[in-house]
Amino acid sequence: MTMLHVPGYPRIGVRRELKFALERHWRGEITEQALEETGRELRLRHWAQQRDAGMSFVTVGDFAFYDHVLEMIDLLGCAPARFGFRGDESPLSRQFAMARGTPAQPALEMTKWFDTNYHYLVPELSPDTAFTAGPERLLEQVGEARGAGHPVKAVLVGPLTFLWLSKMRGPDRRLELLETLLDAYRDVLGRLAEAGVAWVQMDEPVLALELTEAWRTALATAYRALHGSGPKMLLAGYFGALGENLSLACMLPVQGLHVDAVRAPQELLRAAQALPSDAVLSAGIIDGRNVWRADPDAVLAQLVPLRERLDQRLWLSTSCSLLHVPHDLGQETDLDPELRGWLSFARQKLDELRVLGRVLDAGESAEADALKAARSALAARRRSPRVCNERVRQRVAVLDAGADRRTSPYGARQAAQRARLELPCLPTTTIGSFPQTREIRAARADHRAGRLNQVYYRAYLQTEIARVIRLQESLGLDVLVHGEPERNDMVQYFGEQLDGVLITRHGWVQSYGSRCVNPPVIYGDVSRPAPMTVDWTTYAQGLTPRPVKGMLTGPVTILQWSFVRDDQPRTETCLQLALAIRDEALDLERAGIGIIQIDEPAFREGLPLARSHWDAYLDWAARCFRIAAGGVRDDTRIHTHMCYSEFNDILPAIAAMDADVITIETSRSHMELLNAFAEFHYPNGIGPGVYDVHAPRVPSVEEMTALLEKAVAVVSPGRLWVNPDCGLKTRTWPETRAALENMVYAAQVMRERLNAETGSASGIREAVMK
Repeated sequence: MTMLHVPGYPRIGVRRELKFALERHWRGEITEQALEETGRELRLRHWAQQRDAGMSFVTVGDFAFYDHVLEMIDLLGCAPARFGFRGDESPLSRQFAMARGTPAQPALEMTKWFDTNYHYLVPELSPDTAFTAGPERLLEQVGEARGAGHPVKAVLVGPLTFLWLSKMRGPDRRLELLETLLDAYRDVLGRLAEAGVAWVQMDEPVLALELTEAWRTALATAYRALHGSGPKMLLAGYFGALGENLSLACMLPVQGLHVDAVRAPQELLRAAQALPSDAVLSAGIIDGRNVWRADPDAVLAQLVPLRERLDQRLWLSTSCSLLHVPHDLGQETDLDPELRGWLSFARQKLDELRVLGRVLDAGESAEADALKAARSALAARRRSPRVCNERVRQRVAVLDAGADRRTSPYGARQAAQRARLELPCLPTTTIGSFPQTREIRAARADHRAGRLNQVYYRAYLQTEIARVIRLQESLGLDVLVHGEPERNDMVQYFGEQLDGVLITRHGWVQSYGSRCVNPPVIYGDVSRPAPMTVDWTTYAQGLTPRPVKGMLTGPVTILQWSFVRDDQPRTETCLQLALAIRDEALDLERAGIGIIQIDEPAFREGLPLARSHWDAYLDWAARCFRIAAGGVRDDTRIHTHMCYSEFNDILPAIAAMDADVITIETSRSHMELLNAFAEFHYPNGIGPGVYDVHAPRVPSVEEMTALLEKAVAVVSPGRLWVNPDCGLKTRTWPETRAALENMVYAAQVMRERLNAETGSASGIREAVMK
C-alpha cells in the first residue's frame, strides 16, 4: 500500500477556533489551561481528519499557538537573555512574551517565512547562546496522538534552517554554534525514539536556496552527526527546486527525501535515480500553496514511472505544509457551484492524495468516480467563458512603452509636491488602517447578513471616519488617513470589487499568531468595473484641511497574497492588476487627493528562492508597480509601504519602483535596515517605522526619539517621514492613541533639535529642501 502523509496541517481550525481562543486569553477572558485545551481539541480533530482520509501517519509537531519557529526557540532553550526568563514560567507565557513583547522588552523581530505570506519570529542568537533541549511539549503531543491510536511522524525545523533563519548582531558567526545546536537536536531525537516515534520529518527549506559552500558543508556535517540519534529521518525540502543541493541531499545519511514536485517536477526522477536503494522518496505532488484541484492524469503521468522504479519506496504527499491553504471547501456552501468545482482546500487535498494512492495500488477502476469528477471539473474550467476577457487582454497587449514612467524625475516631482502640500520637516502620518474594533466587525457582519441596510451601514462608517479624522487632528498628525473601517483586509477588500476574482466565506489562512487572512482567488482576467475607494477617501478629505492619503494595495501584493490562477504566467495577471490599480489612482487624483499610497508589503516575498532568478522577477514586479502609479501628475505624491522584509540585496529594484516616499519596518531591527538605504544612497523619501504595531507594548517618547536620531544620522531630514511600522488595525484604541501621541511628540522633539542645530526655523526649511 502506498504511504501517504502531509508535511503539516492548518492549525487555526475550520472556524478559526485557535484565533478566537488566543485573543480571549490575551484579553484575560480564559485561562492558559483553557487555551491549552482548545489546542488539544484542534490537534485531535486534525489528526482524525488525516487518519480518516487514509494518511499512513499523522503529523505531530506542526501545531503552534503562535508560530512553529517560536516553538523551536522554546524547544531548544535559546530564548534571548534580555527577556530575563527564570525557568519557572509556563512555556506559553514565555512564547507570548517573545512574540508580543513585555513592558520592558520589545518582541522578537518578525519576517516572512521564505516566499510565503506567513510570518515567523526570528531567533536571536549570540556567540554565547546555549541550547538546552526541552521537548516535553512535543512529547506530550506525541503521547496524545499515540493515545488516540495514530501512527506518528514527528516534524522539526531542521538545524540548518533554524540557524539560517536566525539573526546575530555583529559578525555573522551562526555556523560556529552548529556543534552545540546539534547536541540539543540529538537529545530531542533520542527522546522521540524513546517515545516510540518511527519517523521524524526534518524541515530544511533552505535546500531550495543557492547556499554557499560553507552552508552546504554544514548541512552535510549536521546530518552525519545526527545519523543514528533517533527515529528514521525524512529530509524535507520545499518551496522550490533543490538545484545543486539535490545531489548533496541524496548523499546524506537519512532514510528519505521529500521533494516539492509542484515547484520542481523535473527533480522527481533525478531524486529517484540518485537516492540510495533503501531510501524513500516523498513526492510532493499536490499543491500545498494554492487552491486549484489537481489534474490526476498529469500527476499520474509523473508517478507511474516512479512507482515502477521505487515500488513501496515512493510516498505521496503535498508539496509543503497545508498551513498555507484554507481548511475545508465543504464550508463554502454558498459558493458558485461551477467555481467551487475547480477548488481544493486542505481536507480535499487529503482526499486527492488518497485517490492517487489507491490508483497506484489498485488501478483507475478503484477510484473511477473520483477521477471522472476531477476530469469533468478541469474540463469545465478550461472552457469556461468566465476565465477570459478579451478587452482586458487587449489592453495589456497594447500597453505604451512609457506607461510605467512618471512625467518628471523625482527632484522635479518633489518640488511640485512641496509647493502643493506645504508639510513640515519630518511630517507625521500612519500607514493607513486604524483599529478594527468589535463594533466595526459586528456592523460589517450585520450588513453582510442583511441585518443592517446600506443606508445605515454607510452612515455608521461615515461616523467612524469622522471620529478618526478628528482624533488624528487632535493628535497633531500632518498627513491623515480615513482609517479603513469599511475594509476587512487590504487585499480581500479589493478582491471583492474586481472582476475575475472570487472571495470565499471561510477560506481563512494563518498569517501569524491570531492574525488570519482570507486570500482572494484569482480565477480569470482581472478588471475594475467601478471605483473602489474614491467615495470614502473624498468623504474624509472633505472633513479636514489637512491632506488625506488615498489608500490602495499594489498589484504585486494583491498577486502574492491571493490564490493566483495557474493557467497563465503570473506576470500577465500582475499586469492586469496594475492597470486596475492605475485606474483607481487616476480617479483619486481627479477627485482632488494629493497623496496616494500604493502598498507593496509583499514585493520582496515574491522573489524566487534561487538568487539567479531574481533579476527577471524584480524587473517585471517593479514595472507593474510603476504602471499602477505612473499615470498621475508630478504634484501628486505616491507613497508605498513595505514591512518585515530584508531589503539590502534588492535596493536597486526598490529604487526602480520610483515611489516618492517609501515607508518601511525598522523598529524591531533598531533601524539597522535604514543603514542599507543610506549606503545605497536611496534617492527618494523614506519613512522608517519608529514603533512596532505587531505587539501591544507602547514605546516611550525617548525610545522613538532615539530611533529618529539614528534615522537623521543617515538620511537627510528633508527626505524623512515619521510613522509606525505598519497599519494599526490589530491594535486597541488605548494602545493606538498612546503610541501616536508619543510618536508625534518625538517628531516635535526632533524638529526642535534640528532647529537648535541649524539656528532657526529657516534653517529647518533649508534642511527640508536638501
